[in-house]
Amino acid sequence: MNTQRNPFDSPIISLGEWVLTLFITAIPIVGFVMLFVWGFGTETNPTKANFAKAVLIMMVIGVFIWIVIFGAIFTAVISEMEM
Repeated sequence: MNTQRNPFDSPIISLGEWVLTLFITAIPIVGFVMLFVWGFGTETNPTKANFAKAVLIMMVIGVFIWIVIFGAIFTAVISEMEM
């Protein structure tokens, strides 16, 4: 018995639902939590789940880039203070 959902059988997400999704993700803490709920929930439309996972991946990449840039700036400032 195949329990996987076929993404082609999922209903199309309307424009209004996408606008609401983007609005909810813009709310600071609620949006972050909802991305996990949508991304890893079992009852979520596969299109919205993939969107949530993609946003979470982009957030991780952004945080990593931010840390690298902040580290480079911090290192440059510290090295200038020692001179």
